[in-house]
Amino acid sequence: VTENRSDLEDLHLYATPREQRFRRFASLEFEGQLYMTPHDFIQAVTSDEPKHAKKWRSLSKQELNQILMETPPVWKGSSKLFRNLNEKGVISYTEYLFLLCILTKPHAGFRIAFNMFDTDGNEMVDKKEFLVLQEIFRKKNEKREKRGDEEKRAMLRLQLYGYHIPTNSVLKTEGEDLVPRSYWDTLRRSTSQALFSDLAERADDMTSSLSDTTLLVHFFGKKGKAELNFEDFYRFMDNLQTEVLEIEFLSYSNGMNTISEEDFAHILLRYTNVENTSSYLENMRGSIPEEKGITFEEFRSFFQFLNNLEDFTIAMQMYNFASRSIGQDEFKRAVYVATGVKLSPHLVNTVFKIFDVDRDDQLSYKEFIGIMKDRLNRGFRGYKPIQRYTTFKSCVRKELYSR
Repeated sequence: VTENRSDLEDLHLYATPREQRFRRFASLEFEGQLYMTPHDFIQAVTSDEPKHAKKWRSLSKQELNQILMETPPVWKGSSKLFRNLNEKGVISYTEYLFLLCILTKPHAGFRIAFNMFDTDGNEMVDKKEFLVLQEIFRKKNEKREKRGDEEKRAMLRLQLYGYHIPTNSVLKTEGEDLVPRSYWDTLRRSTSQALFSDLAERADDMTSSLSDTTLLVHFFGKKGKAELNFEDFYRFMDNLQTEVLEIEFLSYSNGMNTISEEDFAHILLRYTNVENTSSYLENMRGSIPEEKGITFEEFRSFFQFLNNLEDFTIAMQMYNFASRSIGQDEFKRAVYVATGVKLSPHLVNTVFKIFDVDRDDQLSYKEFIGIMKDRLNRGFRGYKPIQRYTTFKSCVRKELYSR
């Protein structure tokens, strides 16, 4: 059974931006619930739109079981896991939100995330504890639901969650005014409020209501009895961040060891609300006449820094309060002090040339932070695709390596 485009657009009216994106990129359906493949997920976080208009393919129980049987255990994970699985995997909507959270978190936050799931404090996470995630995100979503046709909203909930639990929840709630804004904040605050004993009592009901997914089998084994330790959890999160960055880097490098400074600027300006990207690109072209290129290690270190943007913002505010200008040395030092990440002089110079529109070799604190926050959200603060410009040298290089 497939869903046609008009039905998809109809339910889109009742969906939030994240729900809309999930539904656009998801390609599988099982018992009324939508799923992404690992390939769908990679596309959703690295592409503007699906390459082809999606029709949801209905999986049989036998097909789903075969997919799950081929899921590797967590100790076989790598930074190519999603690419290797490709179409042979199923990812639910709540897992999609969880994976999005991972992509924007610093390594120091991995321990916090693990401890949030480890509700009984035994340094291991089991399947029951991980399923708290389903309840937390479902409950938050209910508070954000758009009003309208109850039947349509019920259909949407079925597509996203596969079931709908009555209002009694695993979580202690303290009023609408205390609901945090981000899914990460929701996870961080709500997991600490979760009553594990209540969850344990309902775990069998939840498990029977939900189909296993690739992530659940990867973490907890085919029988769901395995437990996840911090080292494996950390490795999974680090591998996922690395894999997405590798895919973005390789989409511009075409087999080379570097991407051009201009391509780096394009990647930074994707998923932002910048209205006139051409001014940034023109400014950079005039300031960096000779291409040196950005290596993957430089590229990765910058995005590790972005995942620590909140701490860096505090350091930058100290300069701002002291009425001190932010030059390249101050910027590099603030990054290292706040995040522990060392950026190369060439990378820092490139960042300055992109954002230093008035060419005084000083960084506009407010403008830079605002744009980078948009970039971290990967389009959920009002995505606007940008036109891509390339230098002659980049075009020649890509033409040669595309043959």
